[in-house]
Amino acid sequence: MKIQMKLNGKNIQEEIRPDMLLLDLVRSHGCASVKRGCETSNCGLCTVILNGKPVLSCSVLAARADGAAVETLEGLQEEAAELGAFIADQGAEQCGFCNPGYILNAIALFRENPDPSDQEILEYLAGNLCRCSGYEGQLRGLRNFLEQKHGRSGKKGGLQ
Repeated sequence: MKIQMKLNGKNIQEEIRPDMLLLDLVRSHGCASVKRGCETSNCGLCTVILNGKPVLSCSVLAARADGAAVETLEGLQEEAAELGAFIADQGAEQCGFCNPGYILNAIALFRENPDPSDQEILEYLAGNLCRCSGYEGQLRGLRNFLEQKHGRSGKKGGLQ
């Protein structure tokens, strides 16, 4: 079956198997930030942004991306680098394996809601697993990013 999609701003047309996962398709196009983790939709390592919404690419058939726009970390380097710096500043980037999923979900959240509450951040990031840290560093980093972006200072919601 032939599909067309936009991957990180580049038009792609490809013949795929009907059972091909979106994860395998984007990786075949060099998107190494999209990782194969649990393969059960529980870890967030395979997150991509599909038509503006984060999805777990291990659970989405590539055929569903026909006519769609797919973004990965490779296509969002500038946005991702800024967010990643705030996460790293909090010591939450130990091995870095989970960071692409966190960062893509955060980008999608901030596009949808530029000033989310702490509860909204927690809900949006709930499906991302990290085995190195206790999640507080990532949350502090995202909160600090938002504080700087909105020109605020001080503690908000206990994440500091």
